[in-house]
Amino acid sequence: MKKINEIFYSLQGEGHHTGYPTVFIRFSGCNLNCGFCDTNHQEGILMSDNDIIRAVNLYSADWIVLTGGEPSLHIDDDFIRLLKKTTDKKIAIETNGTNKVSPLIDWVTVSPKNGVPGVAPHSLDVERADEIKVVDIGQDLEPYFSLHFRKENTLMYLQPCYDKDPKTFEANRLRTLRRVLADPRWTLSVQVHRYLGIP
Repeated sequence: MKKINEIFYSLQGEGHHTGYPTVFIRFSGCNLNCGFCDTNHQEGILMSDNDIIRAVNLYSADWIVLTGGEPSLHIDDDFIRLLKKTTDKKIAIETNGTNKVSPLIDWVTVSPKNGVPGVAPHSLDVERADEIKVVDIGQDLEPYFSLHFRKENTLMYLQPCYDKDPKTFEANRLRTLRRVLADPRWTLSVQVHRYLGIP
């Protein structure tokens, strides 16, 4: 049984696959405690793998995104094999990078959280990243280019930190725009779903 915060169908709003119709499986539970996390880890229901598969197969999207929380705490190779066999969809994961992820996953997005206020320093054990997506909170960005799992073709995205206060979010947005324009190694990631008013 897995604790699932929600399973929903929407458009991917961030990173390389922005705009793709996607089924999101959001797990409850994380090994970090980021102040800007938008998941309520107290909420969720226990679901069997078959329950999850039935929910995912209600939608015709080509992609499943495993997100959280921290999905690597809840999945293994057997679960990925089962998802692939029973849904015929490609599988992506959004992870903080603290655990290894299955090599069977088609796309790995790593969003490292070292340097986030309130989050204790931690090791990064993930071995591969198709994209690195950094939430910009004003931290030093140079270390992200020397991460051991970053390859030559790893895409690098910098994303403004969302805040419910419009003035704070505007300041965050402008800071990120300035930083991307100043360093073209980054590509801007915008949470398009917030602008469209979709989940």
